[in-house]
Amino acid sequence: MTMVELSSVSKSYGSKRAVCDLSLTLHPARIHGLLGPNGSGKTSTIRMMLGITRPDSGSVRLFDGPCTRASLRRVGYLPEERGLYKKMRVLDQLVFLAELHGLSAAAARRSALTWCERLELTDLLHKRTDELSKGMQQKVQFIATLLHAPTLILMDEPFSGLDPVNAARMEEALVELRSQGCSILLSTHRMDQAEKLCDSICLISEGAAILNGTLAEIRARYPSNRVEIEFDGSDAFLTHPSVAASRNLPGRAELTLHDGADSQALLAAAMQCARIRRFELRAPSLEEIFIEAVTRGGPTHA
Repeated sequence: MTMVELSSVSKSYGSKRAVCDLSLTLHPARIHGLLGPNGSGKTSTIRMMLGITRPDSGSVRLFDGPCTRASLRRVGYLPEERGLYKKMRVLDQLVFLAELHGLSAAAARRSALTWCERLELTDLLHKRTDELSKGMQQKVQFIATLLHAPTLILMDEPFSGLDPVNAARMEEALVELRSQGCSILLSTHRMDQAEKLCDSICLISEGAAILNGTLAEIRARYPSNRVEIEFDGSDAFLTHPSVAASRNLPGRAELTLHDGADSQALLAAAMQCARIRRFELRAPSLEEIFIEAVTRGGPTHA
């Protein structure tokens, strides 16, 4: 069973093409990343998954069928824009939102209290939304997305405004939901979190997919030509012929090598002028892949 299947969908708003011939499948028990620069079509894609807007061409299937009101009861959606009622108290608001998804008042209250305890929000249950910080409001919206136990969870910038501690709590919750069989789509600019959480990613630019697959598949398309060096002494080795680009930081350097360059020759040169505390050859990070794919088109298209 697939949770969502987009087949060659396109969407325009006037003369602006927001999504162009995009195909994407979301499977159960996986966290999928929908990545891309601002204005690339991520939110438009999510809105078509939810039936908020219809594609101009192509098809959208939800749980192996058409998008219906009944199927949407199995979906949790966290929009990028905060949609909370400013004057409502946190618990009242969560109960109300859960009731809209079909829960009874008692079940809604139990679910709200359970999630608030888990995410350490119980001290704020009786505060109004406009009394909360942006990070706490985001936690309330996160909880509201999950109260009705959806099996498909779509989240647009879920970690916006969160400090590292609260972001980690939400990450733990998402990993647990994945283990329970949920399909989760994260649209985010946080490449570190996408790299840590996602089983697969779809990177879109100008509405079209330019990379699509598991992280392992995508990394395999790029050479392991990044070097991180921690050192004391001279940085003269940065001009070594093997180095294509470098970033010199206090006590360390991040290098990109030319294709086919010998990293051991670089290490030997570095040891001639500095004391090397760490020398690591690695594949590019997801953030580096993101930048290269968007700015240069990537090594291969999806």
